[in-house]
Amino acid sequence: QVHLVESGGGLVQAGGSLRLSCAASGRTFSNYVMAWFRQAPGKEREMVARINWSGSRTYYIDSVKGRFTISRDNAKNTVYLQMNSLKPEDTAVYYCAADPNLLSSSYDYWGQGTQVTVSS
Repeated sequence: QVHLVESGGGLVQAGGSLRLSCAASGRTFSNYVMAWFRQAPGKEREMVARINWSGSRTYYIDSVKGRFTISRDNAKNTVYLQMNSLKPEDTAVYYCAADPNLLSSSYDYWGQGTQVTVSS
């Protein structure tokens, strides 16, 4: 079992920045691919960014490329999402998720989510 707890969400004006953190406990953190998902009201959940076990490979959806950065610290069992140049359309509940497989279609473990609201 992997327990994930997100933090760092909040209200920010357009153009601002936020840094989300996700602290993991339980099994060996470095055995898991980590990802950030988001779900806006009335929309399907989408994966925003993904990072492999060592942190050497990352993936981003097009809408956040150049603005968001995913990173991980395996010594601290934590994954981060640095979000810059935020836009109102980034408003959503953000979730971190963990899975042992890089291209999993359904992640095994999920956090409770943290709200990000970007005002125009």
